[in-house]
Amino acid sequence: MSTQSHPYHLVDQSPWPLVGALGAMILTTGLVKWFHQYNISLFFLGMLILMLVMLQWWRDITREGTFQGMHTYIVVMGLRWGMILFITSEIFFFVSFFWAFFQSSLSPTIEIGSSWPPMGILPFNPLQIPTQLLAILLASGVTVTWAHHSLMENNHTQTLQGLISTVLLGLYFTCLQAYEYWEAPFSIADSAFGSTFFMATGFHGIHVIVGSSFLLVCLLRHNSNHFSSGHHFGFEAAAWYWHFVDVVWLFLYISIYWWGG
Repeated sequence: MSTQSHPYHLVDQSPWPLVGALGAMILTTGLVKWFHQYNISLFFLGMLILMLVMLQWWRDITREGTFQGMHTYIVVMGLRWGMILFITSEIFFFVSFFWAFFQSSLSPTIEIGSSWPPMGILPFNPLQIPTQLLAILLASGVTVTWAHHSLMENNHTQTLQGLISTVLLGLYFTCLQAYEYWEAPFSIADSAFGSTFFMATGFHGIHVIVGSSFLLVCLLRHNSNHFSSGHHFGFEAAAWYWHFVDVVWLFLYISIYWWGG
């Protein structure tokens, strides 16, 4: 920062945006090839490229914010607003799935028997696996808040324990949801109920995996002493994202599992 006369971060030239875009194109092309030719090799190549780009790009950002002092107060405020707008866009992403679900359930068409759930569809019992999933996510919201408050109080050990607990709960949620899908009495091809159910809960499951990865990175960074009580926006953004995932599941549980079933 001694060579700058302003508090902003002007990023250096980086190969990662271009390589990431190429990886995304290969991934999308691989999906099309998978669907039509049942060959998954190109899809895995695109996924590998994206994973390598993410690891190295985030490594560079970690170095800029932790060791090079580039994340000043003004830069962090910009990052905060960026995360807020990103979560807002994710909210509207899920609004589209809820809209489709309520459109189909409140006004079922004759093609699905004018009833909801459609004839032949046996929905899940909300008091079984769905309630367990709800309890897991609510508990994880408590542990991530515990970790955040411990970090604010410079309690390294309790922050570590809270993060480990949250990551393990996220992994448990993913495994249990995979088991639920395995035991599901209907598929994504079974009328509007199956498509809206698997699209909404499936994308939420992907968000849980992303949030767990986010928190795992924060766990590794915290263990390397990258965070302090006054400089830990990476962890704060992960906590915001995780609370968003919790709230979305609460709405999913009430509307799709309990009311819609």
